[in-house]
Amino acid sequence: MRIFRTGTLAIVVFLTAFTVWAEGENTIINPPAEGSISREEGLAAWARIYDVTSHPRCSNCHVGAANTPMWSGPTYGKTRPHGMNITAGDSRIGAETLLCSTCHVERSGLNDIPHAAPQVAMAWQLAPVEAEWFGKSSVEICEQLRDPGRNGGRDALALASHLDHDLILHWAWNPGGGREPAPYSLQEHIDDVLRWGIAGFPCASD
Repeated sequence: MRIFRTGTLAIVVFLTAFTVWAEGENTIINPPAEGSISREEGLAAWARIYDVTSHPRCSNCHVGAANTPMWSGPTYGKTRPHGMNITAGDSRIGAETLLCSTCHVERSGLNDIPHAAPQVAMAWQLAPVEAEWFGKSSVEICEQLRDPGRNGGRDALALASHLDHDLILHWAWNPGGGREPAPYSLQEHIDDVLRWGIAGFPCASD
């Protein structure tokens, strides 16, 4: 057994399975055995993954080259671009105009105020433009997320690990302020990503 500690993270490694504790989350990455997940099971896992990626908690910040986050979901009324003429710029952190961290302060525990800017213990930012999900179909996101050229060069285990350590993603399941959380749970989402990967990343377009 090996234990790695970096900042707020403590990672315990047991062969291919490991546990990460961060901001109250306790998730386990335990990939299914190779060949144990059928294509049909993989597609079912993908359907649940799409429920998450297309949900406002995720898709609102997975936007395209306009670099403008969106406001959508039950607490926002009409879907519209982020207020105050916000643009995150090509930097995706607002360095060209107004830093996202100006309002999305790098701290946690203050997300219970309705309509207040969410806060987590890391720099708030948009996802890379290659990961545009807002308004995209299941097939479009499926093909993007399995493409190493557009997913940061990640395989299934690396995608699951990304979900584990990115605290902005953790916020999606505990957004506070009356916001609707992403569906399922972070652990269930990680499990589905691993199932989909072991099944060979199937998409309905195959």
